Amino acid sequence: MGEALRILLDPLQYAFMVRGLIAAVVTGGLCALVGTYVVLRGMAFFGDALAHSILPGLALGYLLGGGSRDALFGWGLGTAILAALGIGALSRGGRLKEDTAIGVLFAGAMALGVVLISTSRSYAVDLTHLLFGDVLGVGERDLIRLGIFAALIVILIVLFYKEFLVISFDPILAVTLRLPTRLFENLLLILIAVTVVVALQTVGVALMVAMLVTPAATAYLLTRRLPAMMALSVALAALSAVVGLYASYYAGVASGAAIVLTATVVFLTVRLLQIVWGSSRA
Repeated sequence: MGEALRILLDPLQYAFMVRGLIAAVVTGGLCALVGTYVVLRGMAFFGDALAHSILPGLALGYLLGGGSRDALFGWGLGTAILAALGIGALSRGGRLKEDTAIGVLFAGAMALGVVLISTSRSYAVDLTHLLFGDVLGVGERDLIRLGIFAALIVILIVLFYKEFLVISFDPILAVTLRLPTRLFENLLLILIAVTVVVALQTVGVALMVAMLVTPAATAYLLTRRLPAMMALSVALAALSAVVGLYASYYAGVASGAAIVLTATVVFLTVRLLQIVWGSSRA
């Protein structure tokens, strides 16, 4: 018992670990909450494309802001919103299939971001932080900003819960009710975009889609009711954040990757148990 308590408390003697733990739990829960809509609407590829499409904005923020976190966040946020609305527009029509158009856009955007970052001498280190996150580098100012935007996103989801529910499950009913479906679809895209930027420092661009999709997908295996799915998804994401961060501390591995791997192991475990349980009942 004493050894287990020591394992739990030792990392908390460092302020950066406490801040990182808070940031990981909040961002993980936020990604999971928004991620329920990503999973239900089949938007996993959209989330991946969006995460990669903001890289040029992050690169410009880094180059013009001298590496300032505020500049990175501001440019990233603006780029994410524009990219979300642009991808949403591409998805609504055209001669190309949706996944083809999105694939072309995000591959080109990521390449542009890498080209811009490569103009900096220290681009290798900086690109690593952007791609894979730096949760242990979270400061007090970052936590405050995270809390503000997380609260705004949660409030909007609560306020427009019914509208998001209708456009996600029954678009025909939404039209019948004369809901401004385009407005709410764009608002949901913007919420996903803001979530991606807010959570960027925790898991980075490359791993972002995993936190949007994996906890929500795990919850989807266990329940079909949206409120229960949201609650379970947030709980699983928070658990993955805590376990992953502790694992990274003791194993000396990248924090963002450890968090994502933990969430993946939870998903695979639940799926495997379902398969075994289903086979045993057959």
